[in-house]
Amino acid sequence: MTLGVRNNYLFKSNKPFFWLGDTAWLLFQNLNMEEIKRYLRNRGGLGYNVIQSVLIYSSPKTTDINEMSHGYKNPNDMEYWKEILEVVDYAKELNIYMALLPTWGSLVKNNALNIDEAKDLANFLGQYFKDKENIIWVLGGDVRGDVNPELFNTMGKILKEYNPNRLVTFHPFGRTGSYLWFNDKSWLDFNMFQSGHRRYDQLTLSSWDDKSMNEDSFGEDSFKYVIKNNSYKIKKPCLDAEPSYEGIVQGLHDLKEPYWEARHVRRYAYWSVFEGACGFTYGNNAIIQCHTKDKKGSYGVRESWEDGLHSPGGSQMQYLKNLMESVDFTKGAPHSEYILNQKPGHHRTCVFASEDYIFIYTYKGDKIKIDISKYLDKKMDAYYMNPENDSMSYIKTYINEPIIELHPTRRQELSNDWVIVLKESHE
Repeated sequence: MTLGVRNNYLFKSNKPFFWLGDTAWLLFQNLNMEEIKRYLRNRGGLGYNVIQSVLIYSSPKTTDINEMSHGYKNPNDMEYWKEILEVVDYAKELNIYMALLPTWGSLVKNNALNIDEAKDLANFLGQYFKDKENIIWVLGGDVRGDVNPELFNTMGKILKEYNPNRLVTFHPFGRTGSYLWFNDKSWLDFNMFQSGHRRYDQLTLSSWDDKSMNEDSFGEDSFKYVIKNNSYKIKKPCLDAEPSYEGIVQGLHDLKEPYWEARHVRRYAYWSVFEGACGFTYGNNAIIQCHTKDKKGSYGVRESWEDGLHSPGGSQMQYLKNLMESVDFTKGAPHSEYILNQKPGHHRTCVFASEDYIFIYTYKGDKIKIDISKYLDKKMDAYYMNPENDSMSYIKTYINEPIIELHPTRRQELSNDWVIVLKESHE
């Protein structure tokens, strides 16, 4: 199950691997073994192949710092680690990788984990999980890399030394990417960015915002983080590891604000993937905190994790994965220039194409003018794909038409995003 990196994408046994992740930060803190296995079976059935979870979310020094309600698990108790091994082995049976964060970033930011303790932890984890092929190490945890780069670099090097073939990355603070601090580090195999939970009009920073630099912040324009990643001389794959979560308050902290819903999550997913991201990580407010109704929830959570399993956006992510796996996506590239009437903001149209297919995503269902002059020597079958249910509706076959115009039918007033699929016809 070892994953590798090639040409800005991930590979498994020399075959392209499309990362479809789910976020269950507090899986080990808040669920028992039966619940964890039920959760994993559900996610595996929906096409998820990576689960992001935290091993040590808090310490006695950080009980009043972390936001989400959780059951504290003592990392000095070997029974805890045996349970995690059982989970890792069960996930492997389902062809799921566990993307494990050694600690949450607040422990580093608030000096609850010093570099000597970090070394000890990295050595323990590296040795204890050395032979587990379905583990991906994720440093950070909603934190800037410059709060303690020496510590993160040290942990990354140690974890990489124990198993050089195992992927290592870094989960950053909102509206930043790991490329800002670690893109040139040999231990970092691919970049994660966090497009975050804010609208275009919520970019004004509050006192709690951990933003000491003036690097680009793109907010809802998740595709721009991919463009930024690809601007570096050292090329590494990237993905949105924390977009707006389904069922979470927009902006996180003001419960009077509206919620992010399925249609918003789809936009984040298709925008980033069609710009060249190697995958996408979904999140649901109830599932990230493994919330049960008998506990105090965070960020305006409205349901239990069990109900969250069946949220529409979470079920719809598999359609993006299926679409990408229906072609050799490693030969594709972003081609926004194909759109001749491009617009900003929510009207942005993203394009991902190779020599024999074109995928186009419109969030608003706008009328689109498309330059397909590079495909004049081919017959191109065109379809409308509904990202809510994966239905494909044939439009026509284009032959020797350099410019085409398409205007998807209106589905709903709020949910009117569409994927236009053009593939070389073999009829």
